[in-house]
Amino acid sequence: MNLTAFLKTYAEELGGQYTEYDNSQSIIIVPVSGGRFQTIVATIKKNELYNRKLINLLSKICPIKPELDLRMLLEQTAFFNYCRFTISENYLQIEAVTTYENATEDQLKEMIQEVANLADQFEMRVTGADIH
Repeated sequence: MNLTAFLKTYAEELGGQYTEYDNSQSIIIVPVSGGRFQTIVATIKKNELYNRKLINLLSKICPIKPELDLRMLLEQTAFFNYCRFTISENYLQIEAVTTYENATEDQLKEMIQEVANLADQFEMRVTGADIH
């Protein structure tokens, strides 16, 4: 599968935007409910532990603050199909990961939608505002 070609086509299908940075990193801006948009960074990375390529779909939610209910977030992941919360560079993020070799277009579409929708929902739930 050519991930960059797929992401470009899918962004057009959704009425979103696509930007390619290089062969391994792209950004897709996905429309979500309420006329809002969510930015997803798509990256191809090599997992050194298992020696395989992975597709990582990531969206920032908000900066980490002491009052953030991390237990609630962890409990919520039980209801997700593909996603998990992560913390990186002092930001709460949501990501989905799959192997490059086994990824299908339908699966990636579901993953992109889940990342975008959950990032938007938890951004509003945690901060009360549309940040990204």
